[in-house]
Amino acid sequence: MKISEQWLRQWVNPNNTSEQLAEQLTMAGLEIDDRFAVARSFSGVVVGEVVSMEPHPDADKLRVTQVNIGTAELLQIVCGAPNVYVGMKAPVATVGAVLPSDDGTGFKIKNGNLRGVDSNGMLCGASEIDLTDNIDGLLELPADAPVGIDIREYLGLDNQILDISITPNRGDCFSVRGIAREISVINDLPLQPPQIAHNVITTNNATNATMPAVAVEAVEACPRYLLQSISTFDRSIATPKWMQDALVQSGLRSHNFLVDLTNYILMELGQPLHAFDADTLVGDIVVRLANPAETITLLNDQTITLTGDELVIADDKGVLALAGIMGGKRSCVTDSTTNIVLESAFFSPLAIAARARRFGLHTDASQRFERGVDFELPELALARACDLIVKVTGAQIGQTVKVESTKHLPARAPITLPIAKVRDVIGIEIEPAIMVRILTQLGFEVELQTDSLICTPPSYRFDMSIREDLIEEIARIYGYENIPSVLPHLQVSMNYDDTADLTHEMKLSLVDNGYMEAISFSFSNAKLEALLDDAALGEVLALANPISSDLAVMRRTLLSSLLPCVQYNLNRQQPRVRFFETGLSFVGQSISDLVQTPSIALVAVGDIWDEQAYQNRALDFYDLKHDIEQLLPAQIDRARIRYERSQLAFLHPGQSAKLYIDDEYVGWLGQLHPNTAKQLDMPTTWVAQLSLSPMLTLAREPRIITTPSKFPQVRRDIAILVNSDISLQTLESSIHVAAGELLTDLWLFDVYQGDKVPDNQRSLAFALIWQDSTQTLSDEVIKTATDKVVQVLMDQYSVQLRDS
Repeated sequence: MKISEQWLRQWVNPNNTSEQLAEQLTMAGLEIDDRFAVARSFSGVVVGEVVSMEPHPDADKLRVTQVNIGTAELLQIVCGAPNVYVGMKAPVATVGAVLPSDDGTGFKIKNGNLRGVDSNGMLCGASEIDLTDNIDGLLELPADAPVGIDIREYLGLDNQILDISITPNRGDCFSVRGIAREISVINDLPLQPPQIAHNVITTNNATNATMPAVAVEAVEACPRYLLQSISTFDRSIATPKWMQDALVQSGLRSHNFLVDLTNYILMELGQPLHAFDADTLVGDIVVRLANPAETITLLNDQTITLTGDELVIADDKGVLALAGIMGGKRSCVTDSTTNIVLESAFFSPLAIAARARRFGLHTDASQRFERGVDFELPELALARACDLIVKVTGAQIGQTVKVESTKHLPARAPITLPIAKVRDVIGIEIEPAIMVRILTQLGFEVELQTDSLICTPPSYRFDMSIREDLIEEIARIYGYENIPSVLPHLQVSMNYDDTADLTHEMKLSLVDNGYMEAISFSFSNAKLEALLDDAALGEVLALANPISSDLAVMRRTLLSSLLPCVQYNLNRQQPRVRFFETGLSFVGQSISDLVQTPSIALVAVGDIWDEQAYQNRALDFYDLKHDIEQLLPAQIDRARIRYERSQLAFLHPGQSAKLYIDDEYVGWLGQLHPNTAKQLDMPTTWVAQLSLSPMLTLAREPRIITTPSKFPQVRRDIAILVNSDISLQTLESSIHVAAGELLTDLWLFDVYQGDKVPDNQRSLAFALIWQDSTQTLSDEVIKTATDKVVQVLMDQYSVQLRDS
């Protein structure tokens, strides 16, 4: 927002330079994007008056003028401007003047001779003094302009323009009043608002019999609406120069007095106004929601079709205006308008937000209403407009109609601010009296209690709702530069956290096995979550405001993120896919009972090797189990690892397992249930998910390094017949216990089921390795240990020892 410093200083005038003023606003949170003078630097230009004018003797389009600039002698200047006339006052560049130029070097005025006639200076148009040209010719100055005065002083061209970046939460600062309020509080100075004659407004119904009645149907969207009738309005009266200057310097074009007036009130107070031609209105005014497919032609000649949720101003004939955005063509004021109805209202930000962008519109009114306009401002703005209209045009001010629903106006709830909290957040002691002064000048109603402040925000501060908002207000007005920098006193442990390093090592082990890392959203498709449903997983947390319908819930398992990645690749002729991901899984139906678990998951589809590999085959459960065990420390005792059959509904019941380490549940692995895979249009898919916490604990265990034994190891093989329903894991566990500490290794090297083996049994062959670090083991010791293992297996599982 561009705003004139001179205009600001009419409201509050601190003893600061322009640069200091800009710095104060920036430090208070109103960043200055740019600061520049109204016109570029030039010199030697004064107000002059054309005393006489004669045709040039040798050029039809030139005139020889005599110009008074307040010196003893008149200046003879040859001028070709079509609008020059005797008595005209215009800028005069005297000999030696330097005018602005595009190259920055300046254009110097010298004595000249045009077609044999001397010319001692130049009469200037607006562009010669770095202003906007509205006509082809000289810049005509008012008749009361003092002859001889420096034009920069007269036109205020040294006045600074502040281009202020207004953040979305500070809609109250979209006006001179709002910025001046900030400056007054920062400098502890009183505001000097313009005097408004409220007595120009009357509510006498007889004053203007044509004043329409007003009905507000959409009271939540428009809880306050005012209409003011104005008659015998003279559209021929020009906009006063002071008003034109203020608008032009704020980046707005000057049109006519009525348009300029509403723009002036908009910039001065922040309240958008709109004027209707009273003679074009048919019946009563209604503030309502649009009817679907209803149309309106706007002031910019754009015809739009409304959808039904837009707030409109209408009469008996149809829509008059798109409320808070732009007026309609049918009721716009023209050069023949003499009777007008002026609208001033409060529209709820939610009723205006996004409606302008829907139709490709962006207006000053919509910009302010979307961010929130002071709901107490419409009446003051209307009084200011009527006061100016009476002073400038002498028009008659008629009836005022006011419709409001106070219960639908925004509520300003008190906020309790503990005084100690201010010190805790800002870090310094600020006297309560200073806090009260700051908040009071910002417009808050403040009640000082023993240890807290009870603060009620003003009507224009929509962004104030919690105590931290108040603390921010105190800090920025007190001055961030006045808060000393102090190193924080931290009581933290400086122990190195190796979580990232250990997790990275796990990732590398999967990469070595051909997996690629995927990084995806923690959000999931509700349909996919339902497909992967199981009571053991827990409840699903639905998002209140999902970014899309496909990402409406939080994932309970990382498969919800990985399976779509696999589908994407399969659909692009990639038959062999290996992905893994680390991240959080979320279980819980509400935020209060939500459990977030750091996990690692993997998914694999296709053959075990690439197409070109020799003796290729499909991936199976044992390949997946191998990949999982590669995540575990190499030195871990395999007896600590235990698998149990998994009952998860989305896993194959005979090709899945739960993983335990030291009897602590870590996760699950197995084949995706064929029915689930079919619904996802996927082939045989292997999946797993493990909790990272127990695996990291395992990885942090100290590694015991022992000197290799100098004595030989002894191997004994045993072959047994055992019932098929007894798991290998159970047998290995029993062997470890029975063999004792001297058993250093154990593995299964043969499995047989066939003609020579009874039904429901299988032949298993184990290799047992014994070794002692202090001596060579004797045959008797090995035989005793082996016999004990066989006896335990026979006693516990009724196995039969095979001789061959």
